[in-house]
Amino acid sequence: MTIRSAFQPTYGSTQSVSPAAASATITIGAGNKTIRVRNTGATNPLFFRTGKISDGAVTATAADTPVYPGEVLNIEKPQDHDTLAHISAAGTTAVMTAGEGGM
Repeated sequence: MTIRSAFQPTYGSTQSVSPAAASATITIGAGNKTIRVRNTGATNPLFFRTGKISDGAVTATAADTPVYPGEVLNIEKPQDHDTLAHISAAGTTAVMTAGEGGM
């Protein structure tokens, strides 16, 4: 069960990325239950997924979770997921922060 609470960022975890046509990954660290993803681009959606690098490559596709321009999305993730893969067919910019709550 998720308890409603304000998003509590893990300070120092924020990463700015430029998703492009090829999937790329960032390390988000295990232990956090929430990822906040903000698409700071003006026109193109980005897509992402989380996973464990120890299970093999984590690769995003356009069939994964979308975040549209100007949108902020908080998702709950398994605590052991330590990697976030991102992609944007036409390119965009994004900011990702690990933390707790915000649901």
